[in-house]
Amino acid sequence: MPLKLTLKPEERVIVGGAVIKNGHAVAHLLIENKVPLLREKDILTEAEATSPCRRVYLVVQLMYIGDGLTSELAQLYWDLVRDVLAAAPSTKDLISQISAYIVESDFYPALKIAKKLISYEEELLTHATTFG
Repeated sequence: MPLKLTLKPEERVIVGGAVIKNGHAVAHLLIENKVPLLREKDILTEAEATSPCRRVYLVVQLMYIGDGLTSELAQLYWDLVRDVLAAAPSTKDLISQISAYIVESDFYPALKIAKKLISYEEELLTHATTFG
């Protein structure tokens, strides 16, 4: 079944690795095959990857929209995960879920869990600054 996608004016979307920017009017796209797709709200740029968990998300995003689990991305991912777990052992369940999806080359669900990891990291930082 095709995916119907409505883009807001000036909205960006990544479709199959290509960054597409909409013009000044609403646009409707019909994606007829299975292809990696990320809406602008889910795209994280390298400049926005300012925390350990955001960097994990960025690496998973690169796996999803790129060539999958390359040796370079795998090394980067496992280094980041090791550091996150050392700093915040309570992230273990989320990291385990992400890693299980990555091992299965199922990157979109891994990306969704990585988004939860970012939210959890923000909660931890808020809690630390409130009580620290």
